[in-house]
Amino acid sequence: MNEKKDITKEYSNGEVTIVWKPNVCIHSERCFHGLPKVFDPKARPWINALGASSPQIVEQVKKCPSGALSYYFNEQGPASEASLTGGEERMVEVTPNGPLLVHGQITIKHPDGNLTRKETKTAFCRCGASGNKPFCDGSHRKVGFEG
Repeated sequence: MNEKKDITKEYSNGEVTIVWKPNVCIHSERCFHGLPKVFDPKARPWINALGASSPQIVEQVKKCPSGALSYYFNEQGPASEASLTGGEERMVEVTPNGPLLVHGQITIKHPDGNLTRKETKTAFCRCGASGNKPFCDGSHRKVGFEG
C-alpha cells in the first residue's frame, strides 16, 4: 500500500485558526468559490486567514464536504474529537455522483493491518478511480462517475 504523508497545516487570523489536511481534500472547490479572498488555489500560501471576518471563515469552513478544512477558536484551542463529531453517532451520506461521506469518528483498517483514525468527516471513493484509495481524491469528476 502506498502510504501518503499525513500533512496538517494551520492558518490563523489571531482569533480563529483554519486547519487544512490536504490528503483528505476531495477538491469540491466549495471553499474558494464561496470565499475566494480567503481560499485562493493560485496563491501561496493558498489560505489567507486575514481575507475575511472570523464568522465568514467559520461559515465557509463548515461547508467543506470532506473535513479537509476545519477550524478552532484560538481562545479555546483545538476541540476534542468528540466535540467535533457530536459524540459517538456516525452518519453515512451518499453524495450525488460523488463519494460516500462518513460523519463521525471512525477507524479504518487497511489490508496490511495498519489503522487510520479519522474524525469529523471522511470521504470514501465510490467510483474506483481514486489515486488515494479508499479515500476520494475527486477523480469521480474526471471519469464521469454517475451514481
